[in-house]
Amino acid sequence: MPQLSSIRPAIRAAGSRARRPGRGPAMLSKLPLPLSAYVVDCAVYVDGVRLPGRWTHDGAISEVRRRGEGFVWIGLHEPTNEQITGIADTFGLHELAVEDAVNAHQRPKLERYDDTLFMVLKTVCYVGHAEPTTANEIVETGEVMVFVGRDFVVTVRHGNHSGLQDVRRRLEADAEQLALGPAAVLHAVADRVVDAYLAVTESIEDDIDEIEAEVFTPRSTMDAEQIYVMKREVLELRRAVTPLIAPLRKLTEGYSSLVPHEVRSYFRDVDDHLVTVTERVAGFNELLTTLVDAVLAKISMRQNNDMRKITAYAGLISVPTMIAGIYGMNFDVMPELHWNFGYPMVLILIAVTCGTLYRNFRKNNWL
Repeated sequence: MPQLSSIRPAIRAAGSRARRPGRGPAMLSKLPLPLSAYVVDCAVYVDGVRLPGRWTHDGAISEVRRRGEGFVWIGLHEPTNEQITGIADTFGLHELAVEDAVNAHQRPKLERYDDTLFMVLKTVCYVGHAEPTTANEIVETGEVMVFVGRDFVVTVRHGNHSGLQDVRRRLEADAEQLALGPAAVLHAVADRVVDAYLAVTESIEDDIDEIEAEVFTPRSTMDAEQIYVMKREVLELRRAVTPLIAPLRKLTEGYSSLVPHEVRSYFRDVDDHLVTVTERVAGFNELLTTLVDAVLAKISMRQNNDMRKITAYAGLISVPTMIAGIYGMNFDVMPELHWNFGYPMVLILIAVTCGTLYRNFRKNNWL
């Protein structure tokens, strides 16, 4: 059994190692932590460079405020109210904005709460399909909420297609841009969302061109129902795009001191792209309305042609029906009733009359 004298030095050595500088709470917060299902990433950036290691949200903001420079960017994916509560308390997020971020299904907007900006952007994704004339869904939507403070950015995503990993990687590769602060992250997110709008409108334009060609193809069977499906998807895209115009204009006009002048110039470029998307969507809506009218006109013409054919055949059938009905009344005194050539004469009369009617109907394009 070891002596107490040999154990005490080991205990004192362990205690001295535990009290070495750099092993306090600040250092422990830098230790790698497993990311949960709703925390996609949490990083600290100083002078546009990401500090190594994984961080908790409270450890990250403590490090930034201890340094007096840099900012925290934490990304969340569909958090619940319980999951986001701790983060909201740490960063001082307003409870109304937090409620909107959790519940989702918000219109694009920009709100200011004390020294924090809250922006909602609708994301869109083009759903691949074999034929636009048979697709049930063409545009899938999601949401990205962004909280911007002086030393932090919190992004909250809803939907599986609106990932921001590419945005983060692109910014981390451009330290000069990332050094502009949290507003640069807000611009990068908005730019990514609007660029997705442009890509989706280009794909929808190809689908509408295909539908247009189908509509004006002779003897095509295109109906208005599928055009209404496309029109519904375009309206869904418009609901995502149009309300974003006002928030972006505010950011370009100095709505908040959190967006410096250097970043506002970048938002003007995003605003220009958004105007282009808005014009395209408005054009799509008008073109689809025209195509619906064209399809309805074709259906009406086809129905008129069918009615003329039915009327023509009814006229042809009425001649022998009328003659047979007259001679089937069993009167003794009727023209040519007892004449040997009466029956052939009636048949010839029916044939000549029907042939004349058929020729006239064909001449007038009724048959």
